[in-house]
Amino acid sequence: MSAAVIVFPGSNCDRDCKVAVERSTGETVQMVWHQETDLPSGLDLIVLPGGFSYGDYLRCGAMAAQSPVMQAVKKAADDGVAVVGICNGFQILCEAGMLPGALLRNSGLKYVCKPISLTVANGQTRFTAGYQGQREVIMTQGNGDGNYFADAETLARLEGEGQVVFRYVDNPNGSVADIAGIQNARGNVLGMMPHPDRAFEAELGSADGATLFQSVYAAA
Repeated sequence: MSAAVIVFPGSNCDRDCKVAVERSTGETVQMVWHQETDLPSGLDLIVLPGGFSYGDYLRCGAMAAQSPVMQAVKKAADDGVAVVGICNGFQILCEAGMLPGALLRNSGLKYVCKPISLTVANGQTRFTAGYQGQREVIMTQGNGDGNYFADAETLARLEGEGQVVFRYVDNPNGSVADIAGIQNARGNVLGMMPHPDRAFEAELGSADGATLFQSVYAAA
C-alpha cells in the first residue's frame, strides 16, 4: 500500500496528515511538493491537506487548484486512485472541478474550531465501510469558509446517487442539507471539511478518523 500527501505553499496540516495515515495504517507516506508534475507510482491514496494554500488569495483553494501537481492528481483519480481532500483540500477539489459545489464563508462569519459530531450518511463507500454501521462519529472542525453550497439540481443528484458521505449533527457553518463531506460519482474522491487527521487516536479525543484511512486501505 502506498500514499502521498500533497504539500502546497500555506498548507499547515500536511505533516498532520502524514502522521495520521502512517499511524492509522502502518504504511509510509510520501510528501509531494506542489510543483511536481508526476506522482510516485503505485499510489493507493492521495491526500490534499488542510491549511491556507497560497494564503487563501482569490478564493480558498483557487490558486492551489492550478498547481502543476493537480494535473497528475486528476489523472490518478481518473485511474481510480482514492483521493481525500480535507478542509482546504476539499476547497481545492471543488475549485479543480473534481467535486461539485463550492465552499463559502461560514454563515456566522466566524472561524469554527472544535470537536464536532457527524452522521455517516453513506456507510457503503470505500471511505466509510470500516465504520460497519456506526452512525455517528466525532472529528474536529477548523475553518472559516466551510459553508458547502450546491444548486438544487446538483444537490438532488448528490442525494439521489449516495454521494453525500457525512452530515453535521449540529451544523456549525450553514452548509446546505447539513453536508460535511461528499464523494464523486465514481466513489474514489472524497472532500470533507472536518479533520480525520485530528481524530486518529483516543488521546486526541476520538479515533474515528483512523477508521476512514483504514477503510481506504482495506478497499485498495
